[in-house]
Amino acid sequence: MRTHPIVPAELAWTTAPDGTPLPTAPAFGDVYHAAAGAFAQARHVFLAGNGLPGRWAGRERFVILETGFGLGNTFLATWAAWRDDPARCGRLIFVSLDKHPPRQADLRRTHAASKAPELARQLVEAWPPLTPNLHTLSFEAGRVQLILGFGDIADLLPALVLQADAFYLDGFAPARNPDMWAGPLLQRLHRLAAPGATAATWSAARGVRDALAAAGFTVERTPGFAGKRDMTVARFEPRYQAAAPAGGLLTPSCERQALIIGAGLAGCAAAWGLAEQGWSSTVIDATDAPAQAASGNAGGLFHAIVHGEDGIHARSHRAAALATAAVAGPWLRDGRLAGSDAGLLRLDRKTDEGQAAALLQRQGWPQDTLQWLGQHDARERSGLAVPCGGWWFGQAGWLSPAGYAHALLQASGAGFIGRSRVARLERRGLLWAALDAEGRCLGQAPVVVVATAHQAAELLRPWTDAPLPLSAVRGQVSVLPSGLPGVTLPSHPVAGAGYALALPDGRLVCGATTQHDDADPTVRAADHEHNLAQAVRLGALHADAVPAAMAAAQGRVGWRAVTPDRLPLIGAVPLLPPPGTRADQPRLIPRLRDEHGGLFVLSGLGSRGLTWAALAGRLLASWVSGCPSPVETDLRDALDVGRWTARQQPAGTSD
Repeated sequence: MRTHPIVPAELAWTTAPDGTPLPTAPAFGDVYHAAAGAFAQARHVFLAGNGLPGRWAGRERFVILETGFGLGNTFLATWAAWRDDPARCGRLIFVSLDKHPPRQADLRRTHAASKAPELARQLVEAWPPLTPNLHTLSFEAGRVQLILGFGDIADLLPALVLQADAFYLDGFAPARNPDMWAGPLLQRLHRLAAPGATAATWSAARGVRDALAAAGFTVERTPGFAGKRDMTVARFEPRYQAAAPAGGLLTPSCERQALIIGAGLAGCAAAWGLAEQGWSSTVIDATDAPAQAASGNAGGLFHAIVHGEDGIHARSHRAAALATAAVAGPWLRDGRLAGSDAGLLRLDRKTDEGQAAALLQRQGWPQDTLQWLGQHDARERSGLAVPCGGWWFGQAGWLSPAGYAHALLQASGAGFIGRSRVARLERRGLLWAALDAEGRCLGQAPVVVVATAHQAAELLRPWTDAPLPLSAVRGQVSVLPSGLPGVTLPSHPVAGAGYALALPDGRLVCGATTQHDDADPTVRAADHEHNLAQAVRLGALHADAVPAAMAAAQGRVGWRAVTPDRLPLIGAVPLLPPPGTRADQPRLIPRLRDEHGGLFVLSGLGSRGLTWAALAGRLLASWVSGCPSPVETDLRDALDVGRWTARQQPAGTSD
């Protein structure tokens, strides 16, 4: 998917006939809503036009796709209607796209006199950085989700993975913003429409009605709002509905219960992501408590990455880091979790100030999300005598891995079974059973998620002919005690040629080593030497203090589950495709289905488990529950466990 810098909306205000401020968009020469009121317009056009709230009554989940977020009034009116409806659906997922989203300050001013002040306050506080991602905002303990897509609708609409029950077709007038209402674009709605989906818009333009008809909708006019004669409503009634691809959204017909094998960050994130979608889970682990293996370090970093070309790795890590900041931030502030989201410095010897300025201008990063700091400013910000400048990530920091895993698990409400090693999986009718080495059943459920790091491949081997490319990479961290002479604690975490972070009790964590094909569990002096040498280069340890630091250092060894492309494995267990079928894209790879369905993977988080956990959990939940994907199609493919199988297939083969 193409990404472009996000250009925020430029707002102006005029006065409505009743004296209230009326926001306008000078660039389009149009108003954001009718003078008669944004909430009244939303209720007449979009809610009533889609048969709401009646159509969501009794549903477990209802998905709305809006083509122009504007200032969020239609979302707020829908959220308020959901809140006021005793027969509301269990979960409301509202997906909204906007090429020119407002700045947080403009959003706050706009909603200063909102018809739903408490809901507006929550929206403003949760407002994300204006980066070209899908951003998931969670409200009502996860029962209301707003997925914001910032960017050109022509790029975003084909990149969505969802089934919408209702479409809100909004935006500035077709005559002023024709690209938003282009016929070929609206015709793409058929791919995103759930059976029986509806659509509504205040526009009655012939081109809009013709495009909806071409997309498989039955279209009619109804009375418009505030003196407007007509508006358009439509119902999805296609003559033919194409089958979903093998790696598309699944439609589970089972009870919403899952067994999760593994209680590290991956397993706890899976339980949390599923709980957001109304699923209950039981997590099974060989240890006596969650997060005892690779997730047991005293502290770890989370942050985005920046590349000259905003490619798959950069976009996916940015989405993951922003998700972590949004999820962990409230827990940090209320004391449930140790860590900080106040920013992180990543050193970069290969980039100078001119190159950094050109990249920032080309990619359009918001200043509060990414800045370049020269060496002087980097030293001021970090409190260390760092050897060069680097990138300052605003939505980044450090977390206690075990604390984060516990917080995710607690928020999920999942059960935990410890001291129980799953040796194999067995299919029993419509359920999966997890068995230990003696054949005892540790638990059973219609869905199993294997989140056991590098052991996942062995557990899944009997159920798939498509091997998982996971390897175990050894790492050792070093921890120096509080008050050790020669140690300088960074005021913010510093990464690049190793890392250094200060724990609240004054200890310094530095590391970490990376060793392939190394099963040695002992803490090694040579690894401490490596980590302390990095701490010296970062300015966190004086060279003369190394001997004393070697004597005082404590260490911890763990193994990361790593894939060859350093991206996680997430999704339904793949199978090798039959000969002669096209399977050169992950979404075309066949999966376990029918009587053997319900087997999923979340693994391969590598050394970035803190960065990946929240986004990975939500993406896993999308695979399991069929809710909208929290990432665009190409990112979903890049994280799909079936991508390795697809890469082994000849391009473009067909029946």
